[in-house]
Amino acid sequence: MEKETILVVDDEEDILELVKYNLAREGYDIETALTGEETLKRVKTMPIHLIVLDLMLPGIDGLEVTRQLKKNPETQRIPIVMLTAKGEEADVVTGLELGADDYIIKPFSPRILVARIKTVLRRISQPTPDEADVIHIHELMIHPGRREVCADGQPINLTYTEFQVLHYLAKRPGWVATRYQIVDAVRGSDYPVTDRSVDVQIVGLRKKLGSYGKHIETVRGVGYRLKEAT
Repeated sequence: MEKETILVVDDEEDILELVKYNLAREGYDIETALTGEETLKRVKTMPIHLIVLDLMLPGIDGLEVTRQLKKNPETQRIPIVMLTAKGEEADVVTGLELGADDYIIKPFSPRILVARIKTVLRRISQPTPDEADVIHIHELMIHPGRREVCADGQPINLTYTEFQVLHYLAKRPGWVATRYQIVDAVRGSDYPVTDRSVDVQIVGLRKKLGSYGKHIETVRGVGYRLKEAT
C-alpha cells in the first residue's frame, strides 16, 4: 500500500521535529512547512493526504490557510488537524466552522496526536456512499457521497461539520439526539467539542437552510431533531 503523505506546518522548529519524528515512526511520509504561504504552494505541487496545521503562523495564519484550502475544489477534501496553543472555546468553534477535521491544543501528547490522525485518515478512507444513501426529506436532498445539499433543487453551501450534523439528524428523522450524541457521531467520542459549539452549528444550519431550517427542532433540555416528513 502506498504511504500516506502528511504535511506538518509549524513555525516552531522543535514542535515541527517532534511531530515529524512521531509520525515518521508510524510509517507516514512527512513534508514540512514553516509558513502559511509555503503550505498553500506545497499542496499544489504534490499529493497531500492530511495537514497538521498550526494556527499562529507568520504572514497568512492557519485559519486563513484553512479558509483558502476549503473553498478550493482541488484542495477542499484534504483533511486538516489543527494543532495550536489557541484553546479558547471560540477558537475551537471557528476552526470547526471553517472545516477542520480535528482540533488539538498545545501542549499535547504525541501518542494522542498520532491516534487522532489515524482516526481521521481511517474515516476518510471508508467507502464512498452510493446513490442508495441519498436522503430526500422536507424538499431537501442530502447526498453523502458528493457531500451536497439541495433545498428545492437549489444547492446550499455547508461546512464539513454542518453537513455532518444535518446528515446525522436526517438519517433519524423524529429521533431526538443529544448534543453529546451529535459530537460523537460527527467527530468521535474523544473529540474536544463543547455543547456550545453544537449549538453554533445548528444556528448556522438553520440560517443557511432558510425556511427549511424550521424543520430542525430544539428539544429543550435534551438536544435536537429533524422533524419527520408528513
